[in-house]
Order: sequence, then structure tokens, then C-alpha cells
Amino acid sequence: MQSNRKLSLFIKRIIDILGSGLGLLIILPLFIIVIILIKVTMPGPIFFKQDRVGKDKKAFQILKFRTMKVDTEAEKNLDFSKDKNRLTTSGRVLRRTKVDELPQLLNVFSGDMSLVGPRPTVGIQVDNYTEFQTQRLNMRPGMTGLAQVNGNITLPWKQRIEYDVEYIRNFSILLDCKILIKTVAIVLLGERKFKKEKHGI
Repeated sequence: MQSNRKLSLFIKRIIDILGSGLGLLIILPLFIIVIILIKVTMPGPIFFKQDRVGKDKKAFQILKFRTMKVDTEAEKNLDFSKDKNRLTTSGRVLRRTKVDELPQLLNVFSGDMSLVGPRPTVGIQVDNYTEFQTQRLNMRPGMTGLAQVNGNITLPWKQRIEYDVEYIRNFSILLDCKILIKTVAIVLLGERKFKKEKHGI
């Protein structure tokens, strides 16, 4: 059983490398357009970088396209109260279409993240994890995951954790494929199409 899981994890990493590499090549023209759009509409760096905690509590910097005006103090202290006023018009479009998340393909390719897994969180939250919650650090964090296709931010934090732990305990390549397919459907059709569904993939 353990050997089967190790094989599945090995295949998962191969899929991550091939998937993220191919994805980066395909969306390169989109990357260039977004970079120009950000540069024209807002001052500051193109990418938003933030320290997150990954597998086995390994720290890394997650990448996103910048969607908000630069506020070093707010970003350093994780002050989300100003986010609504800092969000730009182009930033709203990037967030609504999930395009702001695409630079994380670089995180996947480098091995800090996976295409599928629990979403990476910040260190201050990890420091307060219970033993149960710590299980979500047993695998690489993902660009999408079981919680993201079953309600995402509309879910209470406790339920998101439960989905993450459920995913890790029941991980399989087939489950990853189902999550990826549903993620694409949500991005294309919108989350509202799936809100009335019974949770579960």
C-alpha cells in the first residue's frame, strides 16, 4: 500500500513538471499581455510575492500577478482591511478570471507547489495549527484543491481544513484529475454554476 502511494506521488510530480511546463509555454502570450497591462495601469512590481508554508513546513515565496496598489506596510503585516480600496480595475478582472494565480505554475515547476493540493497558508496560521490541521502539510500545496472545487472561500475555515485532510488521506491520481477538470469548469463557467451542488467530488 505504501509503495503504491509512493508511486502515485512520483507520477504526481511528473504530471506537475509536464503540466506546469506545458502550461507556461501555452500561456506565454497571455503572460506578456498581462505584464504590459499591469505595467501600464499600476506602479510597482509586476508580481506579488508572499512568504507561505509548504510541505513539511518548508517556507517559500508564492507568486501572483499584482492586482492591488503597493502598500508595503499592509503586505508585510498581512493587513487585509485595506484590500478593497487597493484593488485596481485591471486587478478585479485578473482575480475574477483567476489569471492572477497563473504565475504559480512557476512555483509548481520549481517543486514548491503542485497543481493539486491544499492551498498554501501563512506562517502565523501554521504556528497555531492543531495536530489534525498539521496533516495538510504532509503534501505540497496546490494551485487548486478539494476545498477549492467544493465552495472555496464560501466555506468556513474549519471545513476547508477538513477537505484538505480528506484529500491527503484519499489522494490518488484519479482524484487529482477530477479536481483539475472541475477547476477548469469553474473557471470557464463561474463558481455560481456549482454553488447549489452538493459538496463532494
